[in-house]
Amino acid sequence: MCSNYTIYQANFHLLAFSSYVVLCPILFSVVLVIYLLTVTANIIIIISVYLVSNLHTPMYFFLCNLSVQDIIYVSAILPKLLFILITGDNRISFQACFTQMFMFAACVDTEFCILASMAYDRYVAICLPLRYHLIMNRKVYTLLATTSWLVSSINSCIFSSIISKLSFSITLNINHFFCDLKAILKMTCSKIGTITIIIFIEIVFLGILPFILILTSYVMIISTILKIHTVEGRLRAFSSCSSHLIIVFIFCGTVLSLYMKPESENSEELDKFLSLLYAGLVPLLNPLVYSLRNKEVLNVLKKITGRKISR
Repeated sequence: MCSNYTIYQANFHLLAFSSYVVLCPILFSVVLVIYLLTVTANIIIIISVYLVSNLHTPMYFFLCNLSVQDIIYVSAILPKLLFILITGDNRISFQACFTQMFMFAACVDTEFCILASMAYDRYVAICLPLRYHLIMNRKVYTLLATTSWLVSSINSCIFSSIISKLSFSITLNINHFFCDLKAILKMTCSKIGTITIIIFIEIVFLGILPFILILTSYVMIISTILKIHTVEGRLRAFSSCSSHLIIVFIFCGTVLSLYMKPESENSEELDKFLSLLYAGLVPLLNPLVYSLRNKEVLNVLKKITGRKISR
């Protein structure tokens, strides 16, 4: 049975992890720690890159964009989940729900594009080192980042607007911990054939295509690395790329599998836990894997903290 509610007349209810009441205190503690660490680590990266001229390179420029995206991403989802876990109040207004869905979709699309840009940057740096500064000049990397944000935001805005015009069942219960697209579409009474086609096209162009570009870049990078004669040189090159690939497979693998896999019994509960991987774990791993394990960044942080202590 469908309701005639508009987005200004009712609330959705995020069921979150209501089936696991006993685990709620533990989940609250884990999610709170992840959120605080994620925001803190990403702010450290942004400040470090801004303050130190040695880090004013295309790679760290993309990392700053990734950090900004991660802060927006987790702040759109995790605080609401923490509120639900601690209070049990799972209401969310239609406006807030579609704002959250817009932020989520925009950030996911942006991350795919930024990761693809970073893979291209590594490809040029390793495979075409003599032409690196000519190819990856300021105009190029600024354009790549700006395009990523604009395309993702416009796409998410249009799509969220289309979804908000659908009719929904009277039981406005979303079986997820945030306003996930798949969970919302399960509640609609409207025909979603056209929307399903649009989703498929978006997954291809903003998900699968960037993923293929990333893999292609790294296949070429690895083939170039294998041609390096010294073991030390090979290890140095591999270490700079292995961390990127870890994040790519965790993020792209979970997102693409969740939105492309067929529905099955009890899959909704599994989807929630898998969603925590890319909604909580990946934004935390990004600064840790990309930067805070990097000797150059660690040396910069030591210098900054050393100066403050001496003062």
